[in-house]
Amino acid sequence: MPRPWTLDDMPSQKGRTILITGTGGLGFEDALALAQAGGDVIIAGRNPTKGAGAIRRIKEKAPQASVALEIVDLGDLASIEALAKRLKETRHHIDVLINNAGVMAPPTRETTADGFELQFGTNYLGHFALTGHLLPLLMQAQDPRVVTLSSIAVKSASAAINFDDLQAERHYKPMPVYTQSKLACLMFAFELQRRSEEAGWGITSIAAHPGVSRTELLHNGPGRRSAQGLLRTFLWFLFQPVAQGALPTLFAATSPNARGGRYYGPDRLGETRGYPTEAQIPRPALEKHVAHRLWEISEKLTGISFNAQAPTLDISSSRAPTIVREG
Repeated sequence: MPRPWTLDDMPSQKGRTILITGTGGLGFEDALALAQAGGDVIIAGRNPTKGAGAIRRIKEKAPQASVALEIVDLGDLASIEALAKRLKETRHHIDVLINNAGVMAPPTRETTADGFELQFGTNYLGHFALTGHLLPLLMQAQDPRVVTLSSIAVKSASAAINFDDLQAERHYKPMPVYTQSKLACLMFAFELQRRSEEAGWGITSIAAHPGVSRTELLHNGPGRRSAQGLLRTFLWFLFQPVAQGALPTLFAATSPNARGGRYYGPDRLGETRGYPTEAQIPRPALEKHVAHRLWEISEKLTGISFNAQAPTLDISSSRAPTIVREG
């Protein structure tokens, strides 16, 4: 049986620029580990105070770390575009993009600045738009990777993309809507790999999930007094440490053994905890025609055409979508 992958196995990240969305929980652990490995790390989040605190904590643990904060609201397409513009003006390339930040199961339906359902808009569409905007910087890197976070929740039997009510306008249930957003993230990771191979973008796209980890998602989403929040508070020992939950993402982002179009998660107790291994892919995530339809709709909703962003656009491609801007 092979030895489990740990941070000791992470290659040096010197010379690599890594952008991570999310300033706490898994995002913080990703940033800390990658900065300690010598990476030039950018943390992107919407809370300046929380972000500054994350930078301070990383510097305390790794005084020589190269780590910077960028402000972005993944629920606001204008904010995402502004971040990408700043990065294009200040960075030559991005080697790794980790689409990590997320919102989980708010008890009542909320919307983003652009009118999307909050979970679908933030967890999925925000990262879809960010990846599209950053495509030119990713393509300037050597062996660029995009790692997109899904969730163990997608193993649910009810996991599906509901095109008839994509924004949960007619029927809102917190967890099924969260599951849909994370299934969309998983399908995006696979579809990005396929399109990168077809178009020659050179980007390796990988999905990961953290198992059941001791983050603040349940406290920040359903709330501390919800059933899920109380479970997180009083049965904390059922949740693995956040640093452990970050390992599948870090493996996907750095290991030479991580492969494009694959999905990584913990290896024990039904993928709830443990060390990185290939995760079981739920059947809906393998439906290529659904992923293709979701991609086309996402380009229209976000106004982002990946082919138009790519510096080497192949305009003869029959799959090249036309950009549609709302409003």
